[in-house]
Amino acid sequence: MATKTRKKLTLTAGETYYRQFNEKIREAVDQGVTDFVLNDVNSQRYIATGLTGDLHFQVQGVPGQDMAAFMSGPTIRVLNNAQDGVGNTMDDGLVVVEGMAGDVIGYAMRGGRIYIKSDVGYRVGIHMKAYMEKLPVIVVGGKAGDFLGEYMAGGIILLLGMFSDKPDAPVAGRSLGTGMHGGVIYVRGEVPVTQLGPHLHSQPCDAEDMKIIRGIVADYAKELKLDAKKILAESFVKVRPFSHRPYGNLYVPA
Repeated sequence: MATKTRKKLTLTAGETYYRQFNEKIREAVDQGVTDFVLNDVNSQRYIATGLTGDLHFQVQGVPGQDMAAFMSGPTIRVLNNAQDGVGNTMDDGLVVVEGMAGDVIGYAMRGGRIYIKSDVGYRVGIHMKAYMEKLPVIVVGGKAGDFLGEYMAGGIILLLGMFSDKPDAPVAGRSLGTGMHGGVIYVRGEVPVTQLGPHLHSQPCDAEDMKIIRGIVADYAKELKLDAKKILAESFVKVRPFSHRPYGNLYVPA
């Protein structure tokens, strides 16, 4: 089978309005460009939104909201921080952020992987779900804000709490997993009971969990040039709901 020819392009965002900048990207994709270097990105929104296929983006600067929204296939590497909404309803692909990221990362994400090296904001993984054979994964190397995994219905969130600039903060904010009814949240170390949302419990990871975690950590460490053995040197717990219908008793039967 012939190897697909890669076609590269460098674009500078600067003060270009986000709509015009994204139009340039889409025009280049239509012309066969597969590998992009995006320089001087300055909060331009919707980068790679809705794009599909074997595309690669290296982003220098800070991308704006909803980068990789509805994306299915491309790989994005951000060499800095990212704003809110990364991977909104993402279907497939890989996003690597070599710094921090904002709120609602992976909203309703149903496939692919999002790797954040440092801290994230509020409501990361909200409404996250698995879709058919797809299993979405979010790894947070630092700490998370309130409502991590809120209303989560599927997929995996792995919270490491290691690469944070908030040494005195708990590994996650208040109400972790509130309304969660599917999927699993793995946490390196311990989760204070006071941080958990209602109807949730944490327990030590078993052998099958650790097999999953080791596979995810190996890939995460490779992408971010980290020491997988150091990450795995601590124990892990998993957070799951007691029931797949945690609020079922609040509804009156028909």
